[in-house]
Formats: sequence, structure tokens, C-alpha cells
Amino acid sequence: MEPHLLRTFAAVARLGSFSAAADELGYTQSAVSQQIAALEQDVGAALLRRRPVALTDAGSRLLEHTGPILLRLAAARADVARLSGPPPAAVVLGATPLSGVDVTALVAVQRAMPRVSFTLHVAGRSDIATRVAVGTLDLGLVDGVTAPSDPLSLPDTGQLSTVVVGERPAVVALPVSHPLAGRRGLRLADLADAVWLDAPEVATPPAQLRALARAEGFRNGLAYPGTDAAVFWALIAAGAGLALVPEPALTPGLRGVPVTEPRLVHRTDLVHGSLTTPAAAVRAAFTP
Repeated sequence: MEPHLLRTFAAVARLGSFSAAADELGYTQSAVSQQIAALEQDVGAALLRRRPVALTDAGSRLLEHTGPILLRLAAARADVARLSGPPPAAVVLGATPLSGVDVTALVAVQRAMPRVSFTLHVAGRSDIATRVAVGTLDLGLVDGVTAPSDPLSLPDTGQLSTVVVGERPAVVALPVSHPLAGRRGLRLADLADAVWLDAPEVATPPAQLRALARAEGFRNGLAYPGTDAAVFWALIAAGAGLALVPEPALTPGLRGVPVTEPRLVHRTDLVHGSLTTPAAAVRAAFTP
């Protein structure tokens, strides 16, 4: 399965159109058709129905593998480039909105290396590790809620190193006027009937809440696919839904009630591949 055939297959599956995939990839429609046919011959199964374009069962299964395969190939290319390329004159650090990035430490590193440009890029948690793997970010700070002994759930990106740079108590964020705001503690499973803010790039998604609580429920409230922390806090304060967050990050108008069961922590990990000297300085500044 050649990588360029898999990329073409993924584009057709995503766009639902041979012609749209051809426009996006810069091929003719005939070339796209030939590539899909070559891939089908290679795997020995029909992957796409043509009119209308739809995945077969075999195509659906292959598509599950395609994303991770292409990501690992891109990660390998980026890792080799980091080791063999010229010394960089820039460092790009990615951070999720609630990662608690130590901007004082970052500025100190910048001042110590005046000939290197530093950029801080805030993005959603699904984006950071992937962008580090493929080389568009040099390092990434990713946060999430998990059991104390469990790692954060990150994409399978290959040879990335992960360092825990901070752990904070995980609390349920509620408006101060919420009936449960005065409680000293809450069992997560007892909140299964509550409405939760659907903000997967900032907060713990409802699907993960169900896994953590080992309970059904956790209804999606208002959907917020963005990464602006100020908007996120304002939505909780307005009653759009509850959220699991790190206690120190709470803003005025909100109350954080500790989760008593199960035991949970809000963790921030620093992820990176092979490090150049400027990026290694950032890692050293953030590592306890």
C-alpha cells in the first residue's frame, strides 16, 4: 500500500467525490480513479462504491488504518529532518488552552537566546501532539483529566517523548448559583444526569466522562468546538453545561467542587520529538 495511494483514498473518502479529491490533490479525475483501482487491486478488495461514492465495509476498515499510517510516516520524516537539518532559528511551542503554560519561563528562554524567534501557538488537544509529530510544532503542552496512575490519551504518533510538567486537582466547574455549588465534594457518577458543556478542545469530552465514571449519561450541552478559554469560562458561568477543569484555572463567577470518586487529576504533559538546542532549553525550563 503506497502512501500516495492511501492519501488519495483518504481524500476521496473524506470528500465523497473523485473530482473533489482530484481538485484538492492536484490530479486529474482519471488519475484519482486509477490510483483507487491500483489500491483495490493491491489489497484485493473493493474499497469504494462509485455511484454514489461510498465506503464498502473493507474500505471503512482500511480507512481506520489509513490515518495512523500516514501520521506515522509524516512523523518519521519530521523526526529525521530534526536530526539532520540545519540548526533552527525559530522554536514553535503549542499549548492547549488549560495547559497552564509557564509564560514567565518561556520569556526567560527567549531573552537568553535573542537570535532565536519563539512562537506560542494555542490549539485544541487533538491537534497538538499530531503537529509535534509532523514537525509543525517543536514542542507541545497537552492537558487532560485522568486517573493519577494513567497516562493522558494521545494520538499514536510514534517516537514522541512525554514528560509530566504539572498536576493539579480536578474539579467540577459550576456557576456560583448552581444548586450543587455549595457541596464539598461530588461523585462523578452522581452527575451522569447533568448537562455537560461539549467543548472537546478545552474540556473533558462527555464520552471520556462516561469512561472515567463507568456510567452512562453525561448529556452534551451547548457545543463549543473552539479554543478560546475566556469564551469557555463564560459559557459555564452562563449555565451552558458543567466541565471538569483544573482548580487553579477557575475564573470569577464559577465554583469548583472536588471530585471525590473516582480519584482524578488534571495533568499537563510536554510532548516532543528529537530536540534541537533552542527547543531543549524550553523543555528544561518547563521540566520540574
